[in-house]
Amino acid sequence: MISARVAAVADGSAVGEVHAASWGAAYGPLFSPEMAREGVASRLERWHERLATGNGLVMLGFVDERPLAMSWSLASETRAGFAEIYSFYTHPDGWGSGVSVALMDATLKHLQADGFERVHLWTLRDTPQSRRFYTKCGFVETGATQFRDFGDGNPLPQVEYALVREGGA
Repeated sequence: MISARVAAVADGSAVGEVHAASWGAAYGPLFSPEMAREGVASRLERWHERLATGNGLVMLGFVDERPLAMSWSLASETRAGFAEIYSFYTHPDGWGSGVSVALMDATLKHLQADGFERVHLWTLRDTPQSRRFYTKCGFVETGATQFRDFGDGNPLPQVEYALVREGGA
């Protein structure tokens, strides 16, 4: 059974485990081994504080009660009237299970209930799996690009995707 819900404060470890495993599998190979290890360790720990302080909407997706996907969204700092999905990750054990689609649907419903008809996100240009997923979910590439330095002094190109639902101009 696939389900999704808002993460609770007690879910910090589960959110971190999903984020770290997914980030390590998808992005780890883009960095030096040391940088990849540090990136995984950081993602394991950061969610406790974010959940405790109520920093944004954090959601978990489950397959048979096992947390296998996570999302984190806030009001966009760069696009007025938009929510931004800052993190959307699925544990490799959940790839192809449908949990990602269920989590995206639940995330978008929560954002819409919070008054956001427009949502955008950034993803690494060279991650075709994530780009196909966002397109499948109705997001379109905006043509905007940026570079993000993950801390190793080697900025990587990102592309922006946006979703505008009916009623959102």
